[in-house]
Amino acid sequence: MSRSQLGTAIVGTGFMGGVHAESLRRIGVPVVGILGSTPGKGRQAADRLGIRQSYSRFEDMLTDCDVKSVHIVTPNRLHHEMVVAAITAGKHVMCEKPLAMNVSESAELVELAAANPQLATAVNYNLRFYPLCIEARERFHQGELGELFHVTGSYVQDWLLRNTDYNWRVLADEAGDLRAIADIGTHWLDLIYSITSAEIDSVCADLQTVHPARFRPAAEVETFAKAEDANAEQVAITTDDYGSVLLRFRGGARATFFVSQVSAGRKNCLRFEIAGSARSVAWNSELPNQLWIGHRDQANELLSRDPALLGPVARLAASYPGGHNEGYADSFKHCFEAFYTAIEGRATNDATRYPTFIDGDREVRVCEAILKSHQTQKWIKVQGE
Repeated sequence: MSRSQLGTAIVGTGFMGGVHAESLRRIGVPVVGILGSTPGKGRQAADRLGIRQSYSRFEDMLTDCDVKSVHIVTPNRLHHEMVVAAITAGKHVMCEKPLAMNVSESAELVELAAANPQLATAVNYNLRFYPLCIEARERFHQGELGELFHVTGSYVQDWLLRNTDYNWRVLADEAGDLRAIADIGTHWLDLIYSITSAEIDSVCADLQTVHPARFRPAAEVETFAKAEDANAEQVAITTDDYGSVLLRFRGGARATFFVSQVSAGRKNCLRFEIAGSARSVAWNSELPNQLWIGHRDQANELLSRDPALLGPVARLAASYPGGHNEGYADSFKHCFEAFYTAIEGRATNDATRYPTFIDGDREVRVCEAILKSHQTQKWIKVQGE
C-alpha cells in the first residue's frame, strides 16, 4: 500500500492534535478526519486544520474504510479504551504518552498489540528523534563513552506557574495521580533509555504540589494557553507540579533528575548529561542543534547538527544542511516517518525505530514506582512485566 493510501484520523482537537496533523502532512500521510470532544469542536478543528471531515462519534471513525491508522491525542483517561477499540477495529495506533493510567491498563495493551502483530502500535516519545540524541545513542553503543557511570538531568516548564494557570492535565481524574512526572518526566526517562538501554531497577522520589488549589475557567483551556476567566471556580489539586527522583539502574549505574511545570522562564527545557568512564555528553532541548562532548585529557567538543558531521544513523534524522536548524516539529516528523515506514513494510534502522507499547508500558511501571516511593518515602523496585 502506498503512503497516499495510508489515511489517518486524529482523536483530539487541542494543541497536540494540530502538531500531529502538520507532521503527518509533512511525511505525505493524508489526514482524512478528526474527532473532537463535541461535534462542534470537531468541525471547528477540521476547518482550522484543513481536514476534509469531522466525526460525531469515535465509532464512525473506526468504521471509515479510508482510515488505516488512528492518532490518539486525548486526555490520558481515554487512552486505554480508545486504543482497545482501534486495534479491535483493525487500525494501526499512534498514542500520546503516557500510554495508560496504570500498569494494569498498559500491560493489557502490550498483550493486545502482541496478539495483533499485523498492526503497528506506537507511543509518541518523539524526543528520541532529535538527530543529536540519536548521535549520542550511537556513540554510547559504539563504546565511545565507555562504561556508564551516571546520568543527571531535568525537564522544566513554566506554563503552570500560577494558581490561575489551568488545563485538564492538572486533574488526577483526567490525567492520573502523577502529572509533571507522567506528562514530561516520561519523555526524559524514555530518552535516556533510548540512548543507553539502561533498565531502571529502583527509584526514590519526592514530589511537590506547589498549588493545592487552582482556578478552573468555565471553558476548557488548551495546553500552554493562558486561562483568563473572572468567574473561574477554585478546584483542589493533588497532582505534582515538581518532582525529584533518584534512579538505580540494573548493573550499578545511577541517575538523578527533576521535573517542574512551575519554573519561571523555562518554556520547555529538557536537559541531560551522561557520564561515562571515557567521556561525557550533554544536550539541551532549547539548544537542540548542539551536543557537548566532554573529555578528560583534551579539549571538550561542541558538535553541531550537520549531516556531514554526524554518523550514518543520526544522519537519517537530519533533513537539512548544517546551519539550517531543526527542532521540535521535526522530531514528530521523524517519529511518524519511522512509524509509517514500518506500516509500509520497509526496513527501519534499529536506532531510529518508533517507540512501541512495550516502551510505553515501561514508563508507566516506572511512574507507579515513583508514586509509591513518594507515598512511602522509601526506595521502591520497579516491577517487571
